[in-house]
Amino acid sequence: MSKEDEDAVLSDVEGEEEAHQEGAEEDEKVQGCPLTQETIVRGLSLLCHTGNGLGHAFVKVDLKDNGLNDIAAIGSYTCLRFVDVSNNHLTDLSPLASLTQLLWLKVDNNAVECFIGQPFAQLTYLQWLSIASNRLADLDGLAGPALESLNLAGNGIQRVNGLQSGCFANLVTLELRGNQLDTTDSINLPNLRELYLAQNVIEHLDGLEKFERLTTLHLRDNKLETLDGLSPNMKCLQYLNVRGNAILDENAVRGLALVSKTLRALVLSGNPLAEMKDYRLSLLILLPQLERLDKDLVNPEERAEARGMVLTEEEFEQ
Repeated sequence: MSKEDEDAVLSDVEGEEEAHQEGAEEDEKVQGCPLTQETIVRGLSLLCHTGNGLGHAFVKVDLKDNGLNDIAAIGSYTCLRFVDVSNNHLTDLSPLASLTQLLWLKVDNNAVECFIGQPFAQLTYLQWLSIASNRLADLDGLAGPALESLNLAGNGIQRVNGLQSGCFANLVTLELRGNQLDTTDSINLPNLRELYLAQNVIEHLDGLEKFERLTTLHLRDNKLETLDGLSPNMKCLQYLNVRGNAILDENAVRGLALVSKTLRALVLSGNPLAEMKDYRLSLLILLPQLERLDKDLVNPEERAEARGMVLTEEEFEQ
């Protein structure tokens, strides 16, 4: 390499370092930005009647992508019902506790590690909450008496002991994909309808007998080797996704028989079992009511063949 080339490379590197330093300095400035009245006013929309019907107030505010690390100023806007503070640098959500009319809250892509002062415990109208892609390791201090949908995807959650029916009596949809959970136990939410646990490190199915109303269970990309743990108490389960696990053979899915009366869609692709000969036929024998297996609908020919196999086995046993 010539001296001129070396100088050019060094110049480029130095330029990148200077740009990186400038970017880092800019990030520091952005991260030190508290919420101001001007920013709030700029984000307000949706003029509605106030609770007594005699006045009007803006009930929606969009504060995403403002580099905020402090939202104390929002506390006086008690008529707000829809709040988006995504893509900031927030660690403390306690100022939201005074927004008692809140229905919808999005806090994705911040730096929340814990729930200081149980900020949502008194928000008796809050129905939809998303705190995806933060830094949560557990759920201590999280409560939502009226919550129907809760999104906690993409955190570092290792335990969910706080998910008890007393704090989340109305919760029907729970999103926990992309965390560090190793078990399905400790989720005690009997009214839950949809549970998303993809991209965790779950090896065993435990505690599922509590989910009597669950219709959807999503466990894609975990470490399951067997479906032992499915329960006959799961009387409403219609959709089960265990794609991309480590399920080896038919013996590992015998537990499906416990939910065969209601199960309508099953995704098993990406497991060693799905590569076996007569894979679809063996599953249809076990699950005669199944309507979809992996991406494909069950066709009449497959169903007839499976029924024929069952009848043959019954005749042989007699």
